[in-house]
Amino acid sequence: MHYGPSTALDYFATLVADDAAFPLTEAALSLAQDEFPDLDVQGVLAEIDALAERLKRRLPADSSALHRLRMLNHYFFGELGFAGNVNDYYDPYNSCLNIVLQSRRGIPISLAVLYIELAHQVRLPAQGVSFPGHFLVKLRMSGGDVVIDPFSGVSLSREDLEERLAPYKRQQGLMGEFDLPLGLFLQAASGREVIARMLRNLKEIHRTQEDWPRLLAVMQRLVILLPDALDELRDRGLVYAELGRREEAMADLADYVHKAQQASDRMAIAQRLEALRGTGPRWH
Repeated sequence: MHYGPSTALDYFATLVADDAAFPLTEAALSLAQDEFPDLDVQGVLAEIDALAERLKRRLPADSSALHRLRMLNHYFFGELGFAGNVNDYYDPYNSCLNIVLQSRRGIPISLAVLYIELAHQVRLPAQGVSFPGHFLVKLRMSGGDVVIDPFSGVSLSREDLEERLAPYKRQQGLMGEFDLPLGLFLQAASGREVIARMLRNLKEIHRTQEDWPRLLAVMQRLVILLPDALDELRDRGLVYAELGRREEAMADLADYVHKAQQASDRMAIAQRLEALRGTGPRWH
């Protein structure tokens, strides 16, 4: 008898329950079940394993980390042809690993997840980096960190990274005495942070297009993934309201108003909640 998770959301919840054993590739792939309900996640994971196996067979057991890294880069970006989808960057399918695997095109974060998986399978310590505006991959090597742009396959020097960071620092006012060291922006992202960034990319795409059903599917996952992120709870409530699901909208917004005591928008959300309850704002 099969007692596995009954829905895609239940399955996702079991995957992201534990930070200590967070299955990044499987969790990232499971996001595609919103677009492809019949997706065979284990089958796609087996395809990724098969790609890794092909590379492993070419590497001598005693090959150095640097040799393995060179071989991985040649294999992933050269032979397999993975690259950024420059023609349709905001296509939500760029976040579906099954599609990225077929098309060999994606956005930095989806390409990074596949690259990191192959790296781990050939004993390379790769980690994702939530760099402002563009997800990167970092590998700890004996001669120092190697930082790779998974969108282009290029290794980035310290100067390259500083240059990419400069507009963000200017925008955030992180100049002069408020400047922050580059290393702060190159810290490894946890599995949970990677999935959150993938979901927030999708959230932004669907919100911009006002695609409320797809946005709700993303919000359900964000609330499961980040149970303490009250802004995601609020945003799910607002999406429920857009979809006319009043009871669920009121439950989420009431929860937000109760928990987010210091939030700057607490009064505005409380008024929205009153409007949903049909009583309108009450003035005291």
